[in-house]
Amino acid sequence: FHLSTFLSINGSNSFVRNSQKDGEFDVIIGDLADPVFGGPCYQLYTQEFYENIVKAKLGPGGIFVTQSGPAGVLAHSEVFTPINRTLSSVFPKVIPFLQHIPSFADCWGWNMAFKDADSAAPLAANEIDERIQDRITGGSDALKFMDGVTWTGITSLSKILRTSLNSEKHVLTVATPKFIHGKGVKQVEY
Repeated sequence: FHLSTFLSINGSNSFVRNSQKDGEFDVIIGDLADPVFGGPCYQLYTQEFYENIVKAKLGPGGIFVTQSGPAGVLAHSEVFTPINRTLSSVFPKVIPFLQHIPSFADCWGWNMAFKDADSAAPLAANEIDERIQDRITGGSDALKFMDGVTWTGITSLSKILRTSLNSEKHVLTVATPKFIHGKGVKQVEY
């Protein structure tokens, strides 16, 4: 088995679009700037980007993970639930998860999208623990945060969030973006 890592700090859209042939990535992680009005990254949260770039670049069994903004009880509907809905419009299986981030003073959300509907995810806690032991040098002692029970916890969302995720209808597109903290001072035509 061969392990390769490509790290792109700037220009994620052009890097992913222009690198590697379609179907060549096993995992793509989008730790992007938030979709803010006037910011550089809102297009990287759209259906067009997920369908035409991310899904196309993922190989069979591929996984895409993206940070998805605030996911606390009061702020989750700004972008967390629309990002989940948008990913669900492109990928057959999407798992939302969150964790409290003290420096953000709120819970922060992520979404994990699977290219294949028959993916084994979500895995049971004991299966995650077994994979950690088998695949990470030092096993579970090498990790300070993650284990099977932790994964179960961060994917166990409150009833409020589950209800919002199930009722979310907005799919983010270049023409219909949503921005963290609202529309900003001035809305422009896209």
